[in-house]
Amino acid sequence: MNALTDVLGVKVGMVTVISGDGPLEPGRGPVRTGVTAILPRGRAGLGDPCAAGTHVLNGNGEMTGTAWINEAGTLTSPILLTNTHAVGTCHRAAVDWMNAQPGTAGERWHLPVVAETYDGYLNDIDGDHITPALAREALDTARPGPFPLGSVGGGTGMCCYGFKGGTGTASRLVPFTGATYTLAVLVQANFGARRELVVAGRPVGRLLREADPLSAHPFLPPGAGSVVVIVATDAPLLPAQCAALARRVPLGLARTGTTGSHFSGDLFLAFSTANAGALHSHPPHSGTPPGLDRLSFIPLGHIDPFHEATVQCVEEAVTDALICNAPMTGRDGHHVPALPHQQVLDLLRQPPA
Repeated sequence: MNALTDVLGVKVGMVTVISGDGPLEPGRGPVRTGVTAILPRGRAGLGDPCAAGTHVLNGNGEMTGTAWINEAGTLTSPILLTNTHAVGTCHRAAVDWMNAQPGTAGERWHLPVVAETYDGYLNDIDGDHITPALAREALDTARPGPFPLGSVGGGTGMCCYGFKGGTGTASRLVPFTGATYTLAVLVQANFGARRELVVAGRPVGRLLREADPLSAHPFLPPGAGSVVVIVATDAPLLPAQCAALARRVPLGLARTGTTGSHFSGDLFLAFSTANAGALHSHPPHSGTPPGLDRLSFIPLGHIDPFHEATVQCVEEAVTDALICNAPMTGRDGHHVPALPHQQVLDLLRQPPA
């Protein structure tokens, strides 16, 4: 499917909220926003930690739960992606949702992962249009299989390189000693200045004729907005190897042209669904007898193909967020064009200058 859900066990759910037109009326709209939910091991695997690691290219953003991921090297919660001012709502909703699952209520503490990008150019971001019920719906509807791209879920109101951005995804198969592993990426793309955009190695952003309405915005400098990238794989990796994958994400972003704006929160999380059941941390009073744990992992000297897959997937996922999209008009008549397919194709067919 060339999607994050190619990694066996990973499920994705989305809620998209689009309503209203015209002038901004805080609390009423117009609304252009949503929530994307990712279950790393599906609902049945809640509480079974995944090896995980994070990386920050630029910290003008938020991804909750990363302090514990970096401390323990594990991810034990769903992941929610939404708009900047809905982080608290989604965090509370994720806790309530996990407490409602069988065998978890009152027995565990939760540190959900909630990440954001800013959709205030198109959306009534202060209107509390993301409710706990909508966040729980995204979690409840998470499933395997294909899912839509572009202006959907948490990516609904996002812009990228002066065009309509949002949700993108891609995957690769990586062979290793007779086995074939899957590595996949999901991006919420809301970053980049128009002049920077590169597609398939060609600097199309500075050549496209389509107007860039964001270029003159008084409060959003070119390149502002943020990007969140989730990397998943079924290859057995150590937490430090997951963090190494997250550190390769900026290389894929750079292939699309960005130089990393000061006003962009560029936050990345990578996890491995392998080694099921091997990363539990039982307290001394749990009754579980102490013993040594064992993990399988790709040898350090053979990790490069997974780095390469990460870089390729990130570049493709950002491009897909642009290509699989349509123009959108939001609050106060703010309009964002879609990437003009024919113009891009024409530029790609031209011989390099």
